Amino acid sequence: MTKHERITCRAFEENLRTPRKVRRVPGLSYGSYLKVGELLRLQRPLSTPPHHDEMLFIVIHQVYELWFKQLLHELDATMVALDDDDLLRAAKRFHRMHSIQRLIEQQVDILETMAPQEFNQFRDNLNPASGFQSVQFRELEFAAGLQRTDVLQFIELDDAQRASLERRAKEPSLYDRVKALLARRGFAVASSEELVQSFRQIYSDEAQYYDLCLLLEDLIELDERFLLWRGRHIRMVERMIGQKHGTGGSPGARYLERTLEQRFFPELWEVRTYLGKGTGG
Repeated sequence: MTKHERITCRAFEENLRTPRKVRRVPGLSYGSYLKVGELLRLQRPLSTPPHHDEMLFIVIHQVYELWFKQLLHELDATMVALDDDDLLRAAKRFHRMHSIQRLIEQQVDILETMAPQEFNQFRDNLNPASGFQSVQFRELEFAAGLQRTDVLQFIELDDAQRASLERRAKEPSLYDRVKALLARRGFAVASSEELVQSFRQIYSDEAQYYDLCLLLEDLIELDERFLLWRGRHIRMVERMIGQKHGTGGSPGARYLERTLEQRFFPELWEVRTYLGKGTGG
């Protein structure tokens, strides 16, 4: 062992013997850090007497909103990474978002442990509230690139919510930032046709554009998992209320069925038609 190695080894051993100074917050506990007391007071059934399954309905939807908050947090970080041309960090964010998306889809399984006759015993208490009115879900749509401002007519917004949605509508979306990244790499993105051809070029030369191929696959998975969740949600709604109108005044399952036609990244779906040998265009 050289002299330098002996000095380094002694310094490492000394560091192990020296207790680390940990900053402690007086009175902090698991419960106070997570605000568990406040959190557990937020589940307030409206049925009288309280219907057993209304608690499940409230918890599931509150958890959805928490995951929507985290998805927005990750989506914002992803967009910053794309602006910085940091595709590795963007990939890490996408991986987390995909995991959350799988989880929120699985939550439908828990909701479907409630029978339709049980749900309909307290459903009228929800009027005029509806999941259709979720502001955070609309933020997710706007941030990804699907800015359907027509849906806002069904949502009552306070000043802060309206400002948040207006900000999302004005800011470059995730799709806008992907296009900007591709433009910096020399790809044509000015029109839908050019974008499809650029996607085709990337997929057709995976060796040269491997990082971009992975990015495009993360985008399509993000879009697909939202579609899968929408599909599960629609079948669950139909299973619970058939073809009744939604509590918020929407046409219910019939309206939701049409949302399956909406894609965040339509050109990324279209390019699949032109990949491989024997595909013209």
